[in-house]
Formats: sequence, structure tokens, C-alpha cells
Amino acid sequence: MDAAANQNGRGAEELRKGIAELYDESSEAWEQLWGEHMHHGFYDPGVDVAPLSHHRQAQVRMIEETLAFSGLSDDPKKMPKKIVDVGCGIGGSSRYLAKKYGAQCQGITLSPVQAQRAASLAAAQGLAEQASFQVADALEQPFPDEEFDLVWSMESGEHMPDKRKFVSELARVAAPGATIIIVTWCHRDLSPSEDSLKPDELKLLNKICNAYYLPAWCSAADYVNIAKSLSLQDIRTTDWSENVAPFWPAVIRSALTWTGFTSLLRSGWKTIKGALVMPLMIEGFKKDLIKFAVITCRKPE
Repeated sequence: MDAAANQNGRGAEELRKGIAELYDESSEAWEQLWGEHMHHGFYDPGVDVAPLSHHRQAQVRMIEETLAFSGLSDDPKKMPKKIVDVGCGIGGSSRYLAKKYGAQCQGITLSPVQAQRAASLAAAQGLAEQASFQVADALEQPFPDEEFDLVWSMESGEHMPDKRKFVSELARVAAPGATIIIVTWCHRDLSPSEDSLKPDELKLLNKICNAYYLPAWCSAADYVNIAKSLSLQDIRTTDWSENVAPFWPAVIRSALTWTGFTSLLRSGWKTIKGALVMPLMIEGFKKDLIKFAVITCRKPE
């Protein structure tokens, strides 16, 4: 892995604290503008999408496209009954999956504000008996071995300072035969002649790391190699960078509305810092440096 795309000198504890505070501070503003799903939307390439309602539909579509890519989708034989949502945000995916499959879903997040809000939304939607949430570290999950038949991580892997430990924990809590799904930001795969990213690429990523409390970036190929080393099976990966291209411009447009601007001001400096580097995410995608990767695999029976 390209450790040079570093964490700006931050240790693991500082990252955990920063991540928790960032999401404690920003989640209310995000929910006000974008609703309960704190992740990218999935769009048809080249389609111009303006209404905010379309973006919210695209976020739900992201969940469905991910399930379809993993081979789960609506196959009654593969419907999970126990799900963990690792890095659950305010529980949008947890509640969606619990309702879709009639499953029990447990979500974990570093943010106490997110966990509390997720539980409140579950109660309001009549899902309190199916979806529960707690503050916990994805690298030290508070669950027994082989507990879940779907292990779901939607855009949380980029926050993990130890990617191997992260995937190991996902595999540990997965039941035999369980599906593991990781949707995450990555950097481009290195060519055989490269030992690391280029200096200008590292500089751009480190600016993003500083704002979003991210540790070292890795590539989708790194995730595949980790999964292979853990003897996981049916490993598949895809790059949906083109399908998420409209997302960050839409987030910027929403931040420039009166509602968005006042929400940012109320949220605090960490949220404002995150908003200021949004154009760098667009630049990274346009340069084919940042990739929106999906990695799915299965724990052996």
C-alpha cells in the first residue's frame, strides 16, 4: 500500500477523535440538505441531474446497485437476516437494509451524535426492533466471531488507518458463507513500474486527508490483495467513478444555497474546512487519481 499518501502526522487516536468530532458537528447539516443517506449517489454516465430529489433517489440507487453487484439483490435464497453496517452514519443504509430484507441490522459509528440520531430515526420509522446503533470502532468491533451474514461498509473504509485490520475485522464478524461489501474511496492502482503515487498526486490527497481526517489512501488492488491474503472467496471489484461524477458538484451547489450556507456556519469550523476541499475531490476524480471502488467477497463456508 502507498503509505506515502499519509495522515499528515496524525496518530490513530487523533484520527478517531477528529472523525467523531467532524461527524458530530456536520451530520445535522448534511441531513437537512441531503437526507438520511450519507454517501454518494449512483448516476447514469452523462446524465444531467439538477433537482435535489433526484440526488436522494441516486443515493438509494447506490445501495441497490451495490447489492446487485454483490449478487445479493432480491434473490430470496441469499437474503441476509443479520447485518452489520460498519460506519453507519445516521443509519440510512441500516434502516433500508433492515426493511428490505426483514433483517436485524446493527450499525456502528465513532460519532455519538450519529448513533443517537440513527436510533431516533429508526424509532420514528417503526424500525426500532430491527435496527440498533452504538458507538464503536470498526477496527475493534464489539461483536462475536461469525455473527453476520451480510457485512456492509458504505464509504467508511477511507477513514481506517489500518486497512488490513479493517478487512480482517469485517471477515471476523462475517458468518461462514457471508457476503462482505466494501464501498470506499481509493486512489488509482499503481502501474507495475511505480512504487508510489506522483508528488503532485500525494499533495492533493494530503489536503483532502487534512480536512476529512483520513489516514493513508490505498488502491482497490490493495483491498483485493488483502482479501486474498485472508482467504476470502469470490472477490470482485469495480470502479464506479464515472457513475458518481455528478455528486460532488451537486454537494457544492447545495452548500451555496442560503440553507446550505447557514447550515455550514452553524455547524462549525471542521465542517467548513470539509466544504472548502470539495473542489479537490472533483479535481481528483477528473484526474483519475481518486476512484470510487466497490469490493465484494465472501467468507468461505
